[in-house]
Amino acid sequence: MDVAAAALPAFVALWFLSPWPLLGSVQGQFSAGGCTFDDGPGACDYHQDLYDDFEWVHVSAQEPHYLPPEMPQGSYMVVDSSNHDPGEKARLQLPTMKENDTHCIDFSYLLYSQKGLNPGTLNILVRVNKGPLANPIWNVTGFTGRDWLRAELAVSTFWPNEYQVIFEAEVSGGRSGYIAIDDIQVLSYPCDKSPHFLRLGDVEVNAGQNATFQCIATGRDAVHNKLWLQRRNGEDIPVAQTKNINHRRFAASFRLQEVTKTDQDLYRCVTQSERGSGVSNFAQLIVREPPRPIAPPQLLGVGPTYLLIQLNANSIIGDGPIILKEVEYRMTSGSWTETHAVNAPTYKLWHLDPDTEYEIRVLLTRPGEGGTGLPGPPLITRTKCAEPMRTPKTLKIAEIQARRIAVDWESLGYNITRCHTFNVTICYHYFRGHNESRADCLDMDPKAPQHVVNHLPPYTNVSLKMILTNPEGRKESEETIIQTDEDVPGPVPVKSLQGTSFENKIFLNWKEPLEPNGIITQYEVSYSSIRSFDPAVPVAGPPQTVSNLWNSTHHVFMHLHPGTTYQFFIRASTVKGFGPATAINVTTNISAPTLPDYEGVDASLNETATTITVLLRPAQAKGAPISAYQIVVEQLHPHRTKREAGAMECYQVPVTYQNALSGGAPYYFAAELPPGNLPEPAPFTVGDNRTYKGFWNPPLAPRKGYNIYFQAMSSVEKETKTQCVRIATKAAATEEPEVIPDPAKQTDRVVKIAGISAGILVFILLLLVVIVIVKKRRSYYSYSYYLKLAKKRKDAMGNTRQEMTHMVNAMDRSYADQSTLHAEDPLSLTFMDQHNFSPRLPNDPLVPTAVLVPITGRKSVCHGDNNSFFAISYL
Repeated sequence: MDVAAAALPAFVALWFLSPWPLLGSVQGQFSAGGCTFDDGPGACDYHQDLYDDFEWVHVSAQEPHYLPPEMPQGSYMVVDSSNHDPGEKARLQLPTMKENDTHCIDFSYLLYSQKGLNPGTLNILVRVNKGPLANPIWNVTGFTGRDWLRAELAVSTFWPNEYQVIFEAEVSGGRSGYIAIDDIQVLSYPCDKSPHFLRLGDVEVNAGQNATFQCIATGRDAVHNKLWLQRRNGEDIPVAQTKNINHRRFAASFRLQEVTKTDQDLYRCVTQSERGSGVSNFAQLIVREPPRPIAPPQLLGVGPTYLLIQLNANSIIGDGPIILKEVEYRMTSGSWTETHAVNAPTYKLWHLDPDTEYEIRVLLTRPGEGGTGLPGPPLITRTKCAEPMRTPKTLKIAEIQARRIAVDWESLGYNITRCHTFNVTICYHYFRGHNESRADCLDMDPKAPQHVVNHLPPYTNVSLKMILTNPEGRKESEETIIQTDEDVPGPVPVKSLQGTSFENKIFLNWKEPLEPNGIITQYEVSYSSIRSFDPAVPVAGPPQTVSNLWNSTHHVFMHLHPGTTYQFFIRASTVKGFGPATAINVTTNISAPTLPDYEGVDASLNETATTITVLLRPAQAKGAPISAYQIVVEQLHPHRTKREAGAMECYQVPVTYQNALSGGAPYYFAAELPPGNLPEPAPFTVGDNRTYKGFWNPPLAPRKGYNIYFQAMSSVEKETKTQCVRIATKAAATEEPEVIPDPAKQTDRVVKIAGISAGILVFILLLLVVIVIVKKRRSYYSYSYYLKLAKKRKDAMGNTRQEMTHMVNAMDRSYADQSTLHAEDPLSLTFMDQHNFSPRLPNDPLVPTAVLVPITGRKSVCHGDNNSFFAISYL
């Protein structure tokens, strides 16, 4: 078969299927881009897609093929789906076309399967300007039969844009059958069954707004056709509304809700029916981003009620042009927002609240609905505080105590303080005694309804005032003077406590507490003994209490024990009670021991010329133990007044016998006895010539009178008390005993006699020499007279020596008498051997006065020492 014969059946078939007579090739109605596939797709400049899954196969009428006999005869392009997996695709690309007028593309197709199964899907894709394929604008799926069907494409894409039609066969899950296309024609007149869309314009909206595409098509009524808005890179959008304009024109509306920058793309209108599809040009959806400032406003000035800002609107994010600038501000703690239009680079916000934080943003607007962008970054700032509106009202005293005052005041709101940051201060001052004053200010919690001022002095007028302060000023309330309540007083000053001690009483005085804390109502003194020198005094008794009036600052405590330490606790009281006590220890003086009553009792037991024995009875201690007993000997003097024993003063200064002789004392201590030596009455001999505790008890002079005193002494620490009583009196002897010298005078008399005798002897010798010289011429008789006179003097001196010898022998006998009371071992010494004698003055009461007298006419005593003799005469 030649070429013409082979092409004839195909031509005839195409003629029958075509709605128009097949005159294109003859009349020139066909445009470039069509193809009959007689010589294959390459002859028509059709190309297989390099990136699909498999290829379209060319079936030629001049060559045998493997297709089943029921498949159409002729040349066409086919896909056998049984040889490929489900979902695989084969694409055949037409050449790029740039039409400048209305045209139509039609083609023949079939989908065949021997068992009537679905062989797959035939998709028609239209790529614009070499862009992405987008979704198919027309497709057919399933078994269509053994005959060719005709479809047309009304493509409304014109120069200078270009487009490319692509036939895509997609294998279905049945994998058995054929998909074929043939006789693709590009006609220079409109399609008959598919409407042609008018040019679709770009749509520009601001982000966040709804975008609407209006597609207008010319053709037959296509109300029942499928309509959608196809996005080049994305999903299709269904039609929102269809409206017939006239019998040959209709309009379709498509809406995109609240578009954003991600919705910005190319969109086109597509309509599809069984006989074909119409597709418009791609129009752009332009989404403009409303402008937004990059930087926040800048603060230029601030006051209590205004803020001066600079907009900083030159640098933006988004699209222009900017047709409006606005300032949006609000309180950060509020919900309202206020917006002001601004036509200058700076703006001043008025009538703001003091000390309030504001958030300020700038709004920019571009043309179009929704052209106002989001607010820019915020400037968060705060206005200054304003001076407080007024002075706080007078303070209200809620509670008054001794050391604290509670104060109430009105609630200080923002309308008064004019500042959220403020201080409430209570200042107080007061005066106390001795010009002492104190002033201080205390910061209080502004939110507390009541405030307490602590650490105030009791019973004091306190001046209070409140001060309200914020950074811009201060207001002070009027002063309120309040007297604090009384409190228990403070302690009595320790230094003011003074105790004056007596034997059985204590005089205690004090001063008012340094902090009386009110009016002193009374003083209370409690006291008790805590120790005593006298073991017989009980110290464990209960304390005693004495109350004194408020104006009394001293008290005498009577009937106390001597030598006892008392502890006193003194405290003052107000109407609030007693304050703390102050303690002081005071010790009473010790008392002199109590001696037995010797009144009317003769304590003398025995008496000799030089001694007297008395009965000593123990004393009773009073306040302190007895430390010693003392026996005092007082010489009676005829010119002295006799002392009464009951009213006498005791002998406090101990004087030994030797010191009494040398110092002229009228008394001497004859003995000191430890208290243990006199547990019961015992005799004691005065003049027993013994030594007791360093005191010599010499023999008494017979010719002198003596008072014998008995003393008891108590001594503790630095205090000594003595009690004495006269227990005996020894009278002087009326007759002088034989050759018994006075022991009191004998001690120093021997020495005096020796000195005086030597002087007298020298004087006599000188006198004799003078007499011899003067009267050498006297007569013999005169000389005989002086010889007789000398003989008489010699005889007188011999008699004197004899008397002295008798006196010494008598004294030796008196020293032999011993005392019956032996407190300690006596030192037995003779009068002449153991005592030093010293010359006595003529007025010494214990030494007799001696003068030089003639040897004859007076009684004399002489004492011989070796070969010297001394003569002395007693007056």
